[in-house]
Amino acid sequence: MKWIKCGLALMLCFSLLALVAAGADGYPKTIVDDANRTITIDKPVEKIVPLVTWSYEPLYMLGANDKIVGVTTDAQQVYPWLEGILNKTVVGTYKQHNYEKIIELRPDIVITQARYAGALDQNLSGIKVVVLDFSRQSDFEHDLNLLAELVGGQDKAKEFLAWRTEQLDSLKKKTDLLKNDSKKSVYIEWSDTPWVTAGAGSAKDTLILRAGGVNIAHNLTGARPTVDPEWVLKENPQAVVYSSTFPAPSPLTGYSLNSTDAAKGFLANEKKRDGLKDTDAAKKDHLYVLDQICVESTRNFIGAQYLAKWLYPDQFKDLDPEAVHKEYFEKWLGVPYKGIWAYPQAS
Repeated sequence: MKWIKCGLALMLCFSLLALVAAGADGYPKTIVDDANRTITIDKPVEKIVPLVTWSYEPLYMLGANDKIVGVTTDAQQVYPWLEGILNKTVVGTYKQHNYEKIIELRPDIVITQARYAGALDQNLSGIKVVVLDFSRQSDFEHDLNLLAELVGGQDKAKEFLAWRTEQLDSLKKKTDLLKNDSKKSVYIEWSDTPWVTAGAGSAKDTLILRAGGVNIAHNLTGARPTVDPEWVLKENPQAVVYSSTFPAPSPLTGYSLNSTDAAKGFLANEKKRDGLKDTDAAKKDHLYVLDQICVESTRNFIGAQYLAKWLYPDQFKDLDPEAVHKEYFEKWLGVPYKGIWAYPQAS
């Protein structure tokens, strides 16, 4: 009996030592990122360098903005209205990285896209590189929950995802009532890249599907297929959506804008564009500008509300995307709502 007691005591000691080694806070911990890479995080994450533009709103939403020690010039251009972002150290762009500057900042993790992970691993020895894309809507919940686990924002993530699900379910409840032969066909492209559209699985494709539309490029090969004007005219979309990018051709949308003149002028020119001017969309003035943030990122579900309102105004007469957008800003980002995000007005 004495030897049994001694054995049990030793087992208890070894268990306690294992707990101490693992850390009372659960570290080290193993995660699997968007590139299906297994990564061991050795200690609580206190310093972050996010290279993915669409990761900034989730970080601020989770209350982790104080952990951001380095930012990209892209993030400063897109999010100058996020608190403190203009005062952070710049580490390059989302695709051209200043490795020396990142190393100087000694972050616990660097957030990037899959295509840049290899080079970052090679040049940032000892710094954990985590792939979190935030643009693939099929992975969004995974991305937010994983980020929340890393920064300690699980409760906020759970609450936000529940609200987001309510919004998506409410939209789907009505789009499910649409008959296939009544669904509007949609062509979408970047505002600065004519004839480059979006295929199946892309955020733009998801946007159209969530809004109850039919993406005319859904069955094309690739996420960003290039199309001919003749093909678009043959498909004859009933609506055309321009995902407004921040650098070009001019600021059509964004937080700092208080006039729709730029977007209005842009659509007036597009209505006369060869390959589009003879489509039903152009003839009936069903051309729309939607900020890229409302297409590619966390706000894709809000962008879908704008598009649904444009495509089916009678079915969605009670939907107010501006009100939902305002709630998102003020409740989840803690930022006053302003700016031009969609044109024409969808409320």
